[in-house]
Amino acid sequence: MKPCLLSAALLLGPAMIAAADVARPPLAPAQPQSGAYHTGQAQSLTEKLPGGATTKSLSASPGAFASSAANLAFDDKMTFALGRAIFRKLWVSSPSSTTASDGLGPLYNARSCQRCHINNGRGRPPEGPHDSSVSLFLRLSIPIDKDADPELLRRRGVIPEPVYGTQLQTFAVPGMAAEGQLQVSYAEKRVELSGGEEAWLRTPSYRILAPAYGPLHPELQMSARIAPAMAGLGLLEQINDADILSLADPDDSDGDGISGRPNHVWDQALQATRLGRFGWKAGNPSLAQQNSSALQSDIGIGNPLFPIASGDCSPRQTACTEAPNGNTPGQDGLEASQQMLDWLLFYSQHLAVAPRPTAADPEVLAGQALFNKAGCATCHQPHFVTAENPQLPALSRQSIWPYSDLLLHDMGAGLADERAEFAASGREWRTAPLWGIGQAEAVNGHSYFLHDGRARNLLEAVLWHGGEARAAREQVVTMPAAQRTQLIRFLESL
Repeated sequence: MKPCLLSAALLLGPAMIAAADVARPPLAPAQPQSGAYHTGQAQSLTEKLPGGATTKSLSASPGAFASSAANLAFDDKMTFALGRAIFRKLWVSSPSSTTASDGLGPLYNARSCQRCHINNGRGRPPEGPHDSSVSLFLRLSIPIDKDADPELLRRRGVIPEPVYGTQLQTFAVPGMAAEGQLQVSYAEKRVELSGGEEAWLRTPSYRILAPAYGPLHPELQMSARIAPAMAGLGLLEQINDADILSLADPDDSDGDGISGRPNHVWDQALQATRLGRFGWKAGNPSLAQQNSSALQSDIGIGNPLFPIASGDCSPRQTACTEAPNGNTPGQDGLEASQQMLDWLLFYSQHLAVAPRPTAADPEVLAGQALFNKAGCATCHQPHFVTAENPQLPALSRQSIWPYSDLLLHDMGAGLADERAEFAASGREWRTAPLWGIGQAEAVNGHSYFLHDGRARNLLEAVLWHGGEARAAREQVVTMPAAQRTQLIRFLESL
């Protein structure tokens, strides 16, 4: 092993230490509603560099989310490159002569991480009946009742559909049938805005066509999810638990109508409950678990945290559970070794956030002031300082601007999937980080937003906000058209 790989391997073991277990700097104070957010710190720590010293200066392009952290040590760049290779790896079915890449499925949604997170950006829903997009998944479960297994519920957060598991698998290896196909249709509704303007929102409906393994449960719950963007995930992981929890107000004790709640979820590595922060409902506590669960559920690759080689196949799908797998001695007796997972973790931790070159533009600052005045920043918390973590020096003590509190909020009936996940109700979603949304079209060639991609632009995404965000939404609806344009200019600058 080369010296640089050895140093990276030594780094990766302790890198999984929870941010709550390292020295905690104070949370940045609440920002004024001036829209300027001047902190008195050096220019490198202002909003123009939302990822602090990790921010990588690239122009808007498909590669805007592809760079390693700007401050990553030279000796760690090879580890980052190895993780990128795992992220892009195309897995194949077993048995195969390529024992480092076999084990696909047998039922799966994609053959690689990159197939869903194209250019490390966000996914999209299918565009028409013949679009084979794989970046929209359908999560499955059934209602929780008195007979539910409490241990299963504690560890998985949902009750899986008895035959089809927790996710619809739309592809299968040769000789086996996919679970079914997802069909999406939309109904349009008109929204009147001030100044005689209007917008059209599309409400999605989902159907599972040709279920191949028998009838679906009569009380099936479905929740569509697009793949989120990858940049900045390592920085989010390094925000201290206490700083996130300090923003929670589950009983709305201050009477502002906002009652963010933490999601407490199962940590597979620690075998304990921890604060959730990753996923659309904050269903995973760590980036390592997010990566590992996606490998198993989306691709069907058994790994140290989730070793079942048949992926999300249920015990009733015997052809799947009895199919050949890719477990080999060279991969720790699994389909993906701990070394692979360590490289993948390092890569996903150190993907750089893109800069904001127009952050000081007068129109952008005016839009930012409107964002604050409407109350959007109450949930989309602008600023944190990451923890001091000697094992991850590039991510340590960074002043960052993710625009999320990583808490759950009731977003109203319009966005509800009516599917609980751990402590999250069917109306609750984690506040999505906003950094990078202005790069979405350059990176992925589309501007679909929200958890299922129903919003075709940023204004539609705002207009879908309900529940705790209804008052903020109504301010956007009634503000003068010129101010709405400024608000969108600000969002596009992120």
